[in-house]
Order: sequence, then C-alpha cells, then structure tokens
Amino acid sequence: MSVALQLGIIVGYLVIALAVGLIAYRLTDRTAEDFYLASRTLGTVVLLFTTFATLLSAFTFFAGPNIAYAQGPEWILVMGLMDGIIFAVLWYVVGYKQWLLGQRYGYVTLGEMLGDRFGSRWLRGLVAVVSLLWLFPYVMLQQVGAGTALEALTDGAVPYAAGAGLITAFMILYVVVAGMRGIAWTDTLQGTFMLVTTWVALLWVLAAVGGPGAATEALASNPDTSQFLSLGSGYYTPQWMLSTAIVIGFGVAMFPQVNQRFFAAGSETVLKRSFVLWPILCVLLFVPSFMLGAWAAGLEVAVPEGGNVLPAVLAEFTPTWFAALVIAGAMAAMMSSSDSMLLSGSSYFTRDLYRPFVERDLSDRREDLLARGGVVVFASAAFVASLQRPATLFELGDAAFSGFAQLALPVVLALYWRTITRAGITAGVLVSQLFYISSLFVAVVPGSYLGWSAGLVGMGLGLVVTVVVSLVTSPAAAERRAIYFDQPGAD
Repeated sequence: MSVALQLGIIVGYLVIALAVGLIAYRLTDRTAEDFYLASRTLGTVVLLFTTFATLLSAFTFFAGPNIAYAQGPEWILVMGLMDGIIFAVLWYVVGYKQWLLGQRYGYVTLGEMLGDRFGSRWLRGLVAVVSLLWLFPYVMLQQVGAGTALEALTDGAVPYAAGAGLITAFMILYVVVAGMRGIAWTDTLQGTFMLVTTWVALLWVLAAVGGPGAATEALASNPDTSQFLSLGSGYYTPQWMLSTAIVIGFGVAMFPQVNQRFFAAGSETVLKRSFVLWPILCVLLFVPSFMLGAWAAGLEVAVPEGGNVLPAVLAEFTPTWFAALVIAGAMAAMMSSSDSMLLSGSSYFTRDLYRPFVERDLSDRREDLLARGGVVVFASAAFVASLQRPATLFELGDAAFSGFAQLALPVVLALYWRTITRAGITAGVLVSQLFYISSLFVAVVPGSYLGWSAGLVGMGLGLVVTVVVSLVTSPAAAERRAIYFDQPGAD
C-alpha cells in the first residue's frame, strides 16, 4: 500500500472528526460557558466518553505498550485496574462536590473555585500557572507520539516533524472552531472507535500467531521474556506500582481537561453513572493494548530504536490498511486529548490570569477571541519544543501526571476541611511543586525514596505542609469559609 493511501486514511479520519466539530460550531452559543463547558449539559454517555477519549493519549497507545514490551504486562494492573478504581473514587469525591459548587456559583475553572473560597486572585493565578506548566509537556507528548507513529508507519517517508506538525495543525483548527460541545461529540465517536479497533487488532494478531496460547507460549520459551509470566520483577516493585497508580489517579483528577468535565455534567445522576462505569472502560481499553505490547516481545517483533511497539506489531501481523486505520484512530485519540487540553488551558489563561491581572472587565466576545488566540500560541510552542524530543513518551507523561498530582490533596482538603486557610493551601501547593520540580532538575534531590517515587513523596509533603500551616495561621479576612459547606442537595 502506498504512503499516499496510508496518509489518505489517516487524514480522512481526521477530516471526519473536524466535520463533526464544524456541525457543533453551528450549534454553539458565543459565550464562555458554552465554549468551555457546553453550557453544563453533558449526558452520561457523552461525559463518560469525552473523559475517556480525553485520556486516550500517546501515553496510552504508545508509552504503555512500550513498557509492557520491555518489562511485562503487569502495567495492566497499574493503569487498567488500580488507576481506574482510584480515579473513579476521586471522580465522586472531588467531582461531585465541584459539580455542586459549579451549579451554584457558575465556576468554569478550578482556579476560580479556589480563588473565590479563599478570596485570593494570587492563589487563583498560582493554580493556573502550575496547571499550564504541567499541561505543556502533556500536549508535547501527543505531538511526539504522532510524529513517531507516522514515521514508523510509513518507514520514514513521512518524517517525524511532518507527523507532529500534522496533528498540531488539526488540533489548533479543531479547538478554535469546535469548543467543548464539538470536542465532546467527537470524543464519543473516537472513544468508541478506538475500543473497537484495539480489540479487533488484538484478535487479528492472535489469529495470525495461532491464538493466545501460542502467543503466551512464545513468551515462555523466550529466555528474555519468560519472566513476564510471573507477577513482579525488579521493575514492577510494590513501591513502584503503588506510587505510579496513586500519582496517575490523583494527577488525572487535576488535569484541567478532566477537572473541567466535573463542572460540565448535566446532573448528579450523570456523574454517578459515569464514575461507576469508568473502571470498566479502563480495563476494556488497557487489556488489549498492553497485552499486544507484552506478546510482541515474545514474538520478537522488531522495534526501531526510539520507536513504538504498537505500530510495529500491527505492521508485522495485520494488513497495511488496517494498521493505518488503527494509527489514524490513535492519532485522533491524541488529537482528542490535545484539543481538550488546549481548550482548558485557554480557559485557565483567560479566566485565571488575564481577567484578574490584566483586564477585569473582559467582555465575553473579547474573552472568546483571546481564548482562541491562546490555543494557537500554546500549541505552536509545544510543537517547537517537541521537535527536540527532550524525553521518552513515558517520561513526559509521568512528569505531567506527577506534577498535577501535587495539587490534588490540597484541593481535597479545601473541599472537605473547614479549618484550611489561604496560607495553608498556598504553602502546600508551593512546597510540593518546588519539591517535585527539584527532583526532576536538581541532582541533589532524589527521584525516589526507598522505591517510592518523588511524585508520591511530594504529595505527602504538600499534605503535611497544608495541614500544619493551616493549623498555625488564621483565616484571611477575605476568605469565604462557609461556601463549600452550605450546598443544597442536588436533584
């Protein structure tokens, strides 16, 4: 199959997604609440799948299978089971309370909600800056994933920079046009498509090699992969698995594109149904994708240096047209992650930084234009950075998850503990962020402690600092301590 036909399949799929966005644009009100939250009207299926597709990123389709290929399939326990359950619990603990507050006070961003409670535009700005800081590498991760996938699929005919540039152009165009309503619609389409194609890919590969028994036997008979059949290894230590699952679960809850979906639910019933179904969706996606990675190691699928196992195993055992279709879906999933991130990032910039510190009387129309312009600047900057390939997909994703996780426990305390003060939450966020950033860039700060990751240790440090400082300080005069605790019951 020619490179032109492969690219035609991929671009055709992206164009279909764009067409859905154009339809949604015609139905979108020109208000910030509709652009960012689809006027808080999402139903169960759309909310569930837009959250699901938002997280179907290069981390899921390439980094996870790569780890399973190199270290074994226990990665399913981390992402598919433990993380699915942790986030489902947080969806209710954090998401339900946020939904109630959003219904009553009209909050659009996490920074707005915290800034109003603690009477501080500086705290609001701090949350926005931290969120944008960690959003940047995760947007870049999608561009790196798209570039490497297209390069591998076309045997280098489409260079890395062109693949990364293609998805960047589509996601800029899509976000500027569609807003939350269009993103949610296409997320539902893409989430369903990726579930189906990933399972078809798994069944196709297994049929080609003689079934799951033959694939597992290949793992057992290969000296380099026989240990994949026993639980645990030097890589999958209990400390590593727990650290990774907890940090990812809590980090996901603080991702702007996920966190804002807590505000967008149409009702309490929508939220409850969605968090119950979430772990099931996680298992349904991660089992086939990660097992493909693990089985590929036993089948000795050749993966180019710096490449990804999923395109390689599809090229080895499935027709070229099907491999191109799966990669098209994966790129669409990466775009669905990126467009949601860019939309949320633009809301954090306009509502939590520009409005409070530059132009307080910002009109809806001007905010809308600023938000769309911010998308172009942010995505373009991430694309330029992605050309340097500064780290592996897993390293980029892990840094973003861990960075966002540092926000989670101070936010949970703010939602449920009356005694927390402005000084407490501000100190907790700052100390944990500085600690984790230091673990990445300062040699004297270790990245792990007796096997526990710096991301998890930073979460614990932020929790302790928030509690201690809150207990020894008095509430600021502008704090509104009661507004999180006088919510009427939802219908």
